Amino acid sequence: MQRITAFVAAAMMTAGLVSAPAMAQDQNTTDSGSQAQAPAKNFSDEQLQQFADASQNIAMISQDYTEQLQNASEEGEQQKIRQQANDEMVDAVKDSGMSVEQFNSIGQAIQQDPQLMQRVKGMVQQPQQ
Repeated sequence: MQRITAFVAAAMMTAGLVSAPAMAQDQNTTDSGSQAQAPAKNFSDEQLQQFADASQNIAMISQDYTEQLQNASEEGEQQKIRQQANDEMVDAVKDSGMSVEQFNSIGQAIQQDPQLMQRVKGMVQQPQQ
């Protein structure tokens, strides 16, 4: 099962959008060290737009669940909320038309490339409806 592991990073995206993209992880994969380096600038405008769309949806999901998480008092309840948020974030990535791995790859590249980050920020600011 795939899971978004940086729940707090997604919450931070609402303020800085894409400055700390949510990262997803396949729980069935124990040796994912080969994905540590993101390919540089090999992303199409379509892929970057999908990333921007998914990032916006993840930010909204994160806002919704952050409040619920803050109001949860028991550890079991908090874990259930985190899992629900993770599942919705993974669905948001898939609904954007990309895989969790593609989303992670772009997220890593954006963290390493300020120009790429600016391209994505420009796409985020353009409504797609």
